[in-house]
Amino acid sequence: MLEQTPHQTTAVAQEETVCLEVDRHDIEILLHRKPMAGMDMLAVLGKQFHGSQKLIRVRAARNPNQVIEEEETFPERVADRVASFGGSWTFILSFALVLASYSITSILAGKRSWDPYPFILLNLFLSMLAAVQAPIIMMSQNRQDKKDRLRSELDFEVNRRAEAEIQGLARKMNLLGEKIEDVEDLLRHHSGMAKDR
Repeated sequence: MLEQTPHQTTAVAQEETVCLEVDRHDIEILLHRKPMAGMDMLAVLGKQFHGSQKLIRVRAARNPNQVIEEEETFPERVADRVASFGGSWTFILSFALVLASYSITSILAGKRSWDPYPFILLNLFLSMLAAVQAPIIMMSQNRQDKKDRLRSELDFEVNRRAEAEIQGLARKMNLLGEKIEDVEDLLRHHSGMAKDR
């Protein structure tokens, strides 16, 4: 009604109801008779505007990592930690140290070695480790993909709301521009009348 644009609202009456229609002309009459009613209307509109802004900020400020952490299961947390450790220098250096120690100990033991050269038992352990570690790392990568997808969805929501807000502000600026032009025309008219006197 205020912006003179079509607006539809759906309502369901729970009991016998009387529906009143208030048009723009009725509001103009009210504002002429009781100018302070305009301030009350602005206060209500301001509260609604601030409430919607707060809702937008809360929804837009959701942290994808926090959302995913709230939904993650224990195995997923373990997979992330294993993948994080498996891709670190700590793992690489400690693993190299264990392999070197194993090989040197086996070579020094000579014929009494539990796994003589070419280290068939060690190869079996390494194959088993790779077979377990690969799916765990893939699980962690899938979770990272999920985080990225959630981030992009949240970015899209923020961009869509920002676009709607900018369009609303542009409409209001256009309306203000028109009102200012009306006031300028009115001032010109009054100043022209004052010169004629």
